[in-house]
Amino acid sequence: MQKPIFLESHQAIQPSALVSEIEAGLMAEKASIAPKFLYDALGAHLFTAITLVPEYYPTAVETGLLTQYKSEIAAAIGTDPVLIDLGAGDCKKAARLFEAVKPSSYVAVDFSVDYLKDALENLHNQYPQIPMYGIGMDFSQTLKLPTTLSQTPRTFFYPGSSIGNFLPTEAEALLTQIKREALGGGLLIGVDLMKAEHVLQLAYDDPLKITAAFNLNILRSVNTIIGSDFDVSHFCHKVLINHSKERVELYLEALRDTVVSWQGKQRLFTKDELIHTENSHKYSIASIQHLLNRSGFQATKIWTDPQQYFAVIYAQ
Repeated sequence: MQKPIFLESHQAIQPSALVSEIEAGLMAEKASIAPKFLYDALGAHLFTAITLVPEYYPTAVETGLLTQYKSEIAAAIGTDPVLIDLGAGDCKKAARLFEAVKPSSYVAVDFSVDYLKDALENLHNQYPQIPMYGIGMDFSQTLKLPTTLSQTPRTFFYPGSSIGNFLPTEAEALLTQIKREALGGGLLIGVDLMKAEHVLQLAYDDPLKITAAFNLNILRSVNTIIGSDFDVSHFCHKVLINHSKERVELYLEALRDTVVSWQGKQRLFTKDELIHTENSHKYSIASIQHLLNRSGFQATKIWTDPQQYFAVIYAQ
């Protein structure tokens, strides 16, 4: 069987656009860096390490649900789907579905192209009978798959509650695009549910400080992309639980006054100033159903754990 094929996308990642996006965030009154920049090669590996930390419940609970209900999930999806994995990362979550779902082909989509290429080649060695495709794409902006892909109904897989990184309006826009691109197929999505503050705090600020390293690494990622001179030692990882907006917010806090320069520009970050790097919205079953409905889906099947920490939903 042929090796994985990487497809060209109209949404191919443009370096100049990434530079402009980072600059706009850094120069804003309240500085921010988009969470997709967390996932350079090192960041992707650090996130994989986070998923192994006991305090980070989402991966373990979601994996348990996908394993426990794999037969029901396969029955809901139907036979031999084209499986499209959004934010595929190391592709391991999707691979756990292969035996039950038996995809006719597998399409891995991710922002971190080099990391994806390695992961897809490793996966293909394990499942050489499944045609595999890779797409380097920033689908946080626009999701439109190449026309060279099969035009049959598709099953999208969007695990890890990554939908929580988007503001509600952005999440609705992305889900609406997924509905369009599914061509009559469906969406298998993992969604984190709102829970006690101490559980969330530990999940996003683990004792081993792997999440802190993951968050701080975004500064090195930015240095590489725009040629800036962020000193990681001048910042620390900060987690805030925003109850009114039902989300966890990640920041980098300046430990001292520090000037960051790049390409003839600079910004002073004063001591205690924050750079926002990520939101992680939490949902209730009712609120995620409403979001899916507004995006053109109907939730057809919902699986949750006994503690109601997480939900896996198949919607069509």
